[in-house]
Amino acid sequence: MRGLLVYLRKFGAIAAVALLCFGCGNAFLPTLENNPWEMVHIDTEATFSDVAFTGDSNHGWLVGSRNTLLETQDGGETWNERSLDLDDQNFTFTSVSFVDDEGWVAGQPQILLHTTNGGDTWERVPLSDQLPGKPFLVAALAPQEAELATDVGAIYRTRDAGKNWKGLVLGAVGVVRNMSRNADGSYAAVSSRGNFYSLWKPGELEWHPYNRDSSRRLQNIGFDQSGGLWLLERGGQIQFSPTGEEDDWQEPVNPEFVSSWGFLDAAYQTPEELWVSGGSGTLYYSPDAGLTWYKDADVNETPSNLYRIVFNTPEQGFILGQNGYLLRYAAEKAV
Repeated sequence: MRGLLVYLRKFGAIAAVALLCFGCGNAFLPTLENNPWEMVHIDTEATFSDVAFTGDSNHGWLVGSRNTLLETQDGGETWNERSLDLDDQNFTFTSVSFVDDEGWVAGQPQILLHTTNGGDTWERVPLSDQLPGKPFLVAALAPQEAELATDVGAIYRTRDAGKNWKGLVLGAVGVVRNMSRNADGSYAAVSSRGNFYSLWKPGELEWHPYNRDSSRRLQNIGFDQSGGLWLLERGGQIQFSPTGEEDDWQEPVNPEFVSSWGFLDAAYQTPEELWVSGGSGTLYYSPDAGLTWYKDADVNETPSNLYRIVFNTPEQGFILGQNGYLLRYAAEKAV
């Protein structure tokens, strides 16, 4: 009898946990019927950071660790390495951005490259030794105009191709884990330890920090296509907010409760279609801005963490990984 009582108690505890799991999210997600992603492997051990295209949708650039600068002329099906004379220094290129044929590449420990001819030639732009932090994110805005943000939240703008820079923020926000820039010039960043996030809008002199509203550390933050924000938390949670203000965040969502892999990045393909990537080839898709979810099981075979998702257009997207692996969106396979 005592053994039966112990068994019933254990069964009751398991049932309670199961009910809790289904209350927090889906235990097992349905599989996406058509996998629209093609795996691309390049002969390198680099971890990729960013990808951008010139005015020609077939001509683009991929950057990453180990001085990685790769060029494609066929929309990302194949990539060719471009070597630069960097005096045997080892850089991690963290960001690339183009407006037509004028482009910029930022990297660490401290490097900024500029091209006006689609990358046929690259020139190194001098940066001050007094620059607060390390170059983290660069955004090409117009001919000779760009913004450069560092990993402590300093933001500078040039209107003469990098000869002169104007500081846009008076105070730094502290070392960041991730940073995103919206099309309207707003920025959002997550602190290096994941304790808080910060927001900045053009015209403001300081960043505005906000504490996280749960015990889970923050991983990444970014914008949707209407200027709202998404926030990734450890343990596979995502939250949404129209403004990013503390009281505006919706309840956390666990797309798949049983997943043990954390989320690393998210990106909107369209105003409604959302992709979320994570460790060990984890990839989720929502067709309705996070209300329902599917798992792209075919991508699980990718031997890489999926660090960054970039959509240049709804028909052209990439998911960047490590050890030379990336995924290319193939629109014809999504039908």
